[in-house]
Order: sequence, then C-alpha cells, then structure tokens
Amino acid sequence: VGWVAHPCDAYVRPVRRIAVRCRKQNGQWGTAVLISTLEPAAVLALTGQPASAADDPTAVLLAYVYVYDARGGAAETTFQGDKQGLGLAARHKKRLAAQQVVAGLTAPAHNVLIWARDWLAPDLPHLQAYGIKRLVRDVLQVSGHVTYDARTRQVRRIVLNATHPIARGIATALRTLLAPQHVVATTGET
Repeated sequence: VGWVAHPCDAYVRPVRRIAVRCRKQNGQWGTAVLISTLEPAAVLALTGQPASAADDPTAVLLAYVYVYDARGGAAETTFQGDKQGLGLAARHKKRLAAQQVVAGLTAPAHNVLIWARDWLAPDLPHLQAYGIKRLVRDVLQVSGHVTYDARTRQVRRIVLNATHPIARGIATALRTLLAPQHVVATTGET
C-alpha cells in the first residue's frame, strides 16, 4: 500500500490515488489503484479515527483502503441487477451507434423501474426490497388489460389478472396512485 506520487491532471477535481498490492486466491499478486475525492478528515471520520490522525500518513493511507474495502459493492450489485433484470447481457449490437442507443436507454429504464417501485411502495411496502430483476420478473409480469377512452385516448381502466399473487396489492396501489386521473384499477373480481 502506498501513495501514487506521479502527477496526473486527468481529473476534474483533486483526487488522492493509492496503489494497493495484494495476493489473489491463486497465489499470484494483483495490483490496483484506488482513486478518491474524499478529504483525509472525512475518511478518518468514516473509520472512527480522531482528526489528529491526519498527521500520520500511514493512518490516512490505511483509512482510505479500509473505507474502500467496507463499501460493500453496492454499485457493482446495482449494475449486476440492471444487467440481469433488463436483459443487457443478451443485447449486443453489431454497430457502435446501436450499442450506444441500448446503453443510453438503460439509465431511463432503471430510473422508471425505481420510480415505479417507489410509487407502489406505500401500498406494497415489501416492494422496497425488490431490485430491478425482481421488479421485472414479479411485478411487471402481472398480466391484464388496459381500456382507453375512445375519444380522448386516455387510460380509463386497468384490469389485472386476479390469479396472480400480487395483483390485488398492485391494483390497490394503482388505485391510490391514479385516482387523480380518474383511472380505475381492479383485479377483475369486482
């Protein structure tokens, strides 16, 4: 573990770079560079060390490594959930422009799913624990049909398949959500 001293102006704001070498499971050595925009005082606070430890370069260095190791991989988990839930592993395009379009649509798809989860959660609190894959698999797979107003082409009624295990809860959440638009949401039982 050590500070990377070679100057670098590739970043918009100041960063601290730490070189780390560790033994892999196969016995070989691996190296990585950790890059952080956090100030030493913030890193020390995250590790529960006193501010006076900022004078000890080794303590600061190890604090950065500890914070990195303790982060839990949330970003990687999110990417994996998006990849599986949105089927990105099977969506490879031959042309760069087409692949960029697919990649560009990933962020809005992710956001819409997270928003939908948040909209439904007041009536279905257990949905807050659902990731992208489970939302697509369990919530978006509820079958049903939508009825439109013939003149205005606005949605007037949503009927969900009553035999689906969470259809009743989704219908209740949709009724609450869509009441201001005068949309009826039901499971077809009433």
